[in-house]
Amino acid sequence: MTQTLEPPTTTDRSPQQRVDAWLADFDRALAARDVEGVAALFATTSFWRDLVTFTWNIKTVEGREQIADMLGARLDDVDPRGFHTTETPDEADGVYSAWIAFETATARGSGHLRLRENADGDLEAWTLLTTMQELKGHEEPRGHRRPMGAVHGSNKETKTWAERRELEEKELGYSVQPYVLIVGGGQGGIALGARLRQMGVPAIVVDRNDRPGDQWRGRYKSLCLHDPVWYDHLPYLPFPDNWPVFAPKDKIGDWLEMYTKVMEVPYWTRTTAESATFDEETKQWTVVVDRDGEKVTLTPKHLVMATGMSGKANIPNFPGMDVFRGEQHHSSQHPGPDAYVGKKVVVVGSNNSAHDICKALYETGADVTMLQRSSTHIVKSDSLCEIALGDLYSERAVQSGTTTQKADLTFASLPYRIMHEFQIPVYQQIAEKDKDFYDRLAAAGFQQDFGDDGSGLFMKYLRRGSGYYIDVGASELVADGSIKLVNGQVDHLTETAVVLADGTELEADLVVYATGYGSMNGWVADLVDQETADKVGKVWGLGSDTTKDPGPWEGEQRNMWKPTQQENLWFHGGNLHQSRHYSLYLGLQLKARYEGIDTPVYGLQEVHHLS
Repeated sequence: MTQTLEPPTTTDRSPQQRVDAWLADFDRALAARDVEGVAALFATTSFWRDLVTFTWNIKTVEGREQIADMLGARLDDVDPRGFHTTETPDEADGVYSAWIAFETATARGSGHLRLRENADGDLEAWTLLTTMQELKGHEEPRGHRRPMGAVHGSNKETKTWAERRELEEKELGYSVQPYVLIVGGGQGGIALGARLRQMGVPAIVVDRNDRPGDQWRGRYKSLCLHDPVWYDHLPYLPFPDNWPVFAPKDKIGDWLEMYTKVMEVPYWTRTTAESATFDEETKQWTVVVDRDGEKVTLTPKHLVMATGMSGKANIPNFPGMDVFRGEQHHSSQHPGPDAYVGKKVVVVGSNNSAHDICKALYETGADVTMLQRSSTHIVKSDSLCEIALGDLYSERAVQSGTTTQKADLTFASLPYRIMHEFQIPVYQQIAEKDKDFYDRLAAAGFQQDFGDDGSGLFMKYLRRGSGYYIDVGASELVADGSIKLVNGQVDHLTETAVVLADGTELEADLVVYATGYGSMNGWVADLVDQETADKVGKVWGLGSDTTKDPGPWEGEQRNMWKPTQQENLWFHGGNLHQSRHYSLYLGLQLKARYEGIDTPVYGLQEVHHLS
């Protein structure tokens, strides 16, 4: 007697089989241009984050209606195909996760997919990340495409590498114009310059400092990176495995200078961009720079502001600042503690810079008082590295096979709309682990928070770029009273003191204003004009409607690494991680335009806030 075997049910299939089946349905619906069919494969609450591949933008669409709208506008041009897994998917807590790859008409991409079961037991997409990795026919000369270097055979016209570099440096910016001008030569400008160099896009990075890396060398002497080394690699050339976990500022400065030379980034030092105008007919910028005393006019097609995501220094205008007889300066101009031994110092502010400066001043022998005007999120560096970053950026992550690219894409795969939901339990764990630490700070009178919704450091950074300190020792000095702490608001300054609203007088020989920075579009107002700055609007923030990040919801960082309302004007920067990761996508957008590839932008950001 023959026994009839029932076919396996959907839920009996392996994660690989179930994910493959979903991708096959997804691929068929895309090929058939069945927009509604594609949208139906997503959950009612779902998120598709696209980095350039479908939208020529950095854009997140949420829910079936927005997904259908995006595909209706872009599907024919994009012509996506070949979605497949690149590793064995896994399943945990009902979520199927998979690394994927695919192609479009113009590019090759990679991404990440999360699927969940619906009430009927079928898998639906919860989150999808699609990222452009390279343009077809314009692949970078890497790996098996690397240049030969040596020129074999005999040719009387052959030039050496040094001769070609010398000729390029002589011509670029003079007889040969750059396609892209990058204003600002910190880690952001250097990373983008390296990307464009590899992609074959003529570009110049200009910076007013004497040497690459001076942006770091010029900061207060005790400054070290607060992020661990695994988080901070630059493109193409990671830090060596003996690099310190938290690199001192001068070591970073030297690395950036070396990197600029090794990666052959065209970099003009001692150069200040003085003015810029855009011609709407020719779609070209005219930028006047002062290059070490020489006036040079550049005519790039694209202008990138890589002047730092923090923007211009916020210098307060307190009554009496003009009569104060001591020294006063913004934290960005603080030279370090050496000149203030035995002096009374008031530091206005309680975030990263304020804590670092207070700590260095105390350790050098100054009498230092921190003036806290609003609550600050504090997280201990070791807890941040162990609990918040350890799964992606750590030695154990490296040992488990998590590459920098995989870590970056994992982080990018979490849509900003729901990222706080993943962060809240992380910081609850940190709060529990370090309860004694937080209790000591509270007993000293320090006002602390974990963000408006308890989501901690990363969300504060993404939403407002301020309001936190990664503790590397200063908090203990606040807790034990070594760094004096006063809460309040400045009313005015006298010849010798800072006077608070409640009448408290804080005697001072030096006042440091650790009062943060404005929006990056302030640099546009200076270089171009206020009208263009207002046309672009506020830079940074998500529109989360939390403190210092006003709504409406925008879903991505305002104006960063993507097209803006001012044609051919871009913003680039952030921390070392963002400078590395997003330089790829900005570089690809610029490369496509350089090669004449059509780049219709879907979902160009609207302007809701001017600054």
